[in-house]
Amino acid sequence: MTLTASGFLTIDSAALEYRLIGPQPSDAPCIVLLHEGLGSVGLWGDFPDRLQAATGAAVFGYSRAGYGASSPVTLPRPLDYMHREANDVLPKLLDAIGFQRGLLVGHSDGASIAAIYAGSHADYRLDGVVLIAPHVIVEDVSVSSIAAIKTAYETTELRAKLARWHKDVDNAFYGWNGAWLDPAFRAWDITDCLAYIRVPVAVIQGADDQYGTVRQVEIIQQECYCPVEVTMLPGTGHSPHREAADATLVTICDFVAASRQPQIARA
Repeated sequence: MTLTASGFLTIDSAALEYRLIGPQPSDAPCIVLLHEGLGSVGLWGDFPDRLQAATGAAVFGYSRAGYGASSPVTLPRPLDYMHREANDVLPKLLDAIGFQRGLLVGHSDGASIAAIYAGSHADYRLDGVVLIAPHVIVEDVSVSSIAAIKTAYETTELRAKLARWHKDVDNAFYGWNGAWLDPAFRAWDITDCLAYIRVPVAVIQGADDQYGTVRQVEIIQQECYCPVEVTMLPGTGHSPHREAADATLVTICDFVAASRQPQIARA
């Protein structure tokens, strides 16, 4: 199919909003963007445009069900919602857009989804994954910050600000927040996926990330058998692509360039 610059894709029963910058994913290497737990395709801002201009690749972003203008989801979300996205939705979406070769670039929840996908699917089309502020385990600092943002959502202008980006803002917020604050979610752990990733990994982590510590990065380095490049950004919190956009862009572009070099056939 030929994709327009923006629109909706139907995956199973959900209408997912998307944005495409540059050539068709069937005609050129493609960078697929996976947003954070309160994100949407629109909340990437101009970063996708800058990424496309710098790499020449197709850049495709979409809002997962429950976010942006995409279909809402039934609450509460199942606690394995990231595994379901990686194993049930993302494979169908990549096929639907005609993905032939490229990278996954995920932020926060999106980074976790990218890691799960790469570790669960021997996808020959995948050249690498970029994990921005990834979560592989649940830390105390994550739960504390997510509890604090719930208070802010219910007592400040945060809800109104997020409503600019989400058609059903309560569905987006409580779907994410409720899962992370469920006591059973403390057992969530995706380290078992890391050893099965067979493509290079780039990790971009803010040194002052309020949702996760450097322990997340250390686990990725310890558990992955694939090449892992780590970029720590000083003075940067949980959103490097917004807080340190230039440095994040350079890191991703260098990784994209390396992924285009001839590679030895993967096991």
